Amino acid sequence: MGMMQFGLRDWATREPARPAVQFVDGTVTSYGEMEAMANRFVHLFRRHGLVRGDHLAVVLGNGPAILAAVWAAYRAGLYLTPISHAFSGREIAYVIVNCQARMVLADQRVSQALAGLAAGLGPDGPVLYALGGAIPGFRALEPELAALPATPAGDESPGALMLYSSGTTGAPKGIWRPLPTAEAVGSGPPPFARDLLQLFDFDPDMRYLSPAPLYHAAPLRFSLATLAAGGCAVVMDKFDASLALDLLERERITHSQWVPTMLQRLLNLPAERRAGHRAPAHRVALHAAAPCPPVVKRAMIDWWGPILREYYAGSESVGLCEISSQEWLERPGSVGRARKGVLHILDETGHELATGETGTIFFSGIPAFTYFGEPEKTATRTSPQGYQTFGDVGYVDDQGYLFIADRLDDTIISGGVNVYPQEIENALIEAPGVAECGVVGLPDADFGERPVAFVVATAAARRDPVRLCEELAAFCRDRLGRIKQPREFRIVDELPRSAAGKLLRRELRKTS
Repeated sequence: MGMMQFGLRDWATREPARPAVQFVDGTVTSYGEMEAMANRFVHLFRRHGLVRGDHLAVVLGNGPAILAAVWAAYRAGLYLTPISHAFSGREIAYVIVNCQARMVLADQRVSQALAGLAAGLGPDGPVLYALGGAIPGFRALEPELAALPATPAGDESPGALMLYSSGTTGAPKGIWRPLPTAEAVGSGPPPFARDLLQLFDFDPDMRYLSPAPLYHAAPLRFSLATLAAGGCAVVMDKFDASLALDLLERERITHSQWVPTMLQRLLNLPAERRAGHRAPAHRVALHAAAPCPPVVKRAMIDWWGPILREYYAGSESVGLCEISSQEWLERPGSVGRARKGVLHILDETGHELATGETGTIFFSGIPAFTYFGEPEKTATRTSPQGYQTFGDVGYVDDQGYLFIADRLDDTIISGGVNVYPQEIENALIEAPGVAECGVVGLPDADFGERPVAFVVATAAARRDPVRLCEELAAFCRDRLGRIKQPREFRIVDELPRSAAGKLLRRELRKTS
């Protein structure tokens, strides 16, 4: 079919030896090898009777298999759900059952979490395949895959990713939309890559650095879009600030992607290492996934120049905003104007608010999603007009630039007043002695909730935590209104974060 002649197959046909993905250990997978693996996966799905609309789950580490499996699922008309290998066995089993997977591809590197999975799913559960070594109750993937044809299966129709929300506010939820039709896709790139190619100037000469696990929405989709463009994705197994800086230089990276925690850790590298950094090919440094403290962003622009581009989006894909470095310097704190969808700020009753007024951020103009099998939860993310939201709070200025106050679920209500943790964190990160910080609302007998700050101290400040807390209290009195000032400071060794770098506030709340 014509729809398949753009992207991976197109490049594999023209330049099979062209590098598609490169890993930190030096191994490279070519376009020809990636195409052959994707075709073999399609034959494997067909052998086991998977048909259009069926679901497939993968628990795979960073390697070529996860990328090939997504291309294969797209060609086989399947929904593919990537699952975090940082999940516990119970959490992995929950997603496999919840997404109704008929097959699971898993990495031997996560065998410990999967040890009891086969027995728990029972004889009528999905077909289980292990990659890279044995997992109890799983079939060995490599020999079966190697015996299958490397040529196209011939009955291709477009599938889709069914990502799960990160579960930062409860059990993960599957994000479902109807499968696209071949007519709707046409001869262009797959839907999971199309918008990224257009928005972020992807081209065949690009070299994209992915510093995060590929089971996350952004690293996965950006790596796939790199392949659709004919570029090369340079994939780190896990983030390391010093290595990331080396790769930018050594691998002539043109495009990179970060979360604010990574930027903070890059800035924490020794001053002489940062001063010696030279990466002239690096032209687009994207960041997203969490709010970036203005002091961090300004420092990065000062260091790398105006190549930072921030976007605001999410796994639910209800809309996207984007802002350049130049625009941000004129409007510090903004995440930009809508590039996909139409922005709306609504109050609790669903009425549209005026410019500058803070409410829940909604988008219209994008096909609606539903949380798989959970209409009640879908309703909490859908307005009476049918607009949908990521669940964030913010306002829009008179030029249409969006400013995010916080997550709806993270808002602290203290004495009946809304307090936004992000605002407190943005102030605290500027305080001497603070390396990282997180703020949550903990129960309070008088006010209902009170802001409590969890602080990772710098090495020097760690020597006298009592003094640090006193200095932080004085700093906040100077910078924040009384109701916003943390009532307590807790010095911790590290903050709980997801593998994508998002602060897990629920884990901080558990410490109360």
